Amino acid sequence: MSGTCRSVETLSGGEQFLASLSLAFGLSDVVQSYSGAVRLDSIFIDEGFGSLDTDTLDTAMRALESIRQSGRVVGIISHVSELQSRIPTMIRIWKTASGSAAAKVIAED
Repeated sequence: MSGTCRSVETLSGGEQFLASLSLAFGLSDVVQSYSGAVRLDSIFIDEGFGSLDTDTLDTAMRALESIRQSGRVVGIISHVSELQSRIPTMIRIWKTASGSAAAKVIAED
């Protein structure tokens, strides 16, 4: 870290994803603190994980696990196969001849 400002155009895909994730967490907290009775108990993240290297994916997953442990539901929409071993409960969706199908999948310990 150099401590200098950078233009957003210089961020890698992984850095952009982490910045967006951080902003989503922060915005959720701000909305809850200023809204009184409104609670945001769920967050859904659509893609972005494919742009992360292994270390950055670990960082993102630790952050999401922290959010989950605080009582919120964390939903991840992704095609990244490495996430399958990290997420204990999934809803798998696939294309069929007549539309789409879905099934709940629980990882075995």
